[in-house]
Amino acid sequence: MNQLKPVALTSGGFAPFGDVIAIEDASHYPINQGFAERYSDLARVDIAAERGEVNISIVTAEPRPYPIDIRLMERHPLGSQIFYPLQDRDWLVVVAETLTDIASFRAFRATGRQGVNYARNVWHHPLLVLDPESRFLVVDRKGPGNNLEEVWFDEGVEIVVMP
Repeated sequence: MNQLKPVALTSGGFAPFGDVIAIEDASHYPINQGFAERYSDLARVDIAAERGEVNISIVTAEPRPYPIDIRLMERHPLGSQIFYPLQDRDWLVVVAETLTDIASFRAFRATGRQGVNYARNVWHHPLLVLDPESRFLVVDRKGPGNNLEEVWFDEGVEIVVMP
């Protein structure tokens, strides 16, 4: 059995897979007569392939049983995909450089103040939360073309995450 141990989510550690979205250390400036602070350019939304449009959603997710079996991975060939938590709850991110090499799989533990932007074509597991009714803002692509590729693993492949 291959076991993934989540490490802290950092911009450097996640860079091969996309962007970490967090306001800590981000450039910012006051707006609305000084009553608000704007943190801009936190991630690159990539949706333009095949006349795509921006889709903004809220997703509510439930935790999976432990240990978390990684039975499939997915990617989006036509656009990036952002997940940003709407509560201050830790959650998990599982990504891979390639599905043919289990050593390329990575698990990250994100805080409730960090989101991710999966770059186009990055293999990742669907949303993994640790608490019931966890809500996320999702920014991704809608429009023509097939923007979802899922690969289910054979029964002999065992990858688990222990939060």
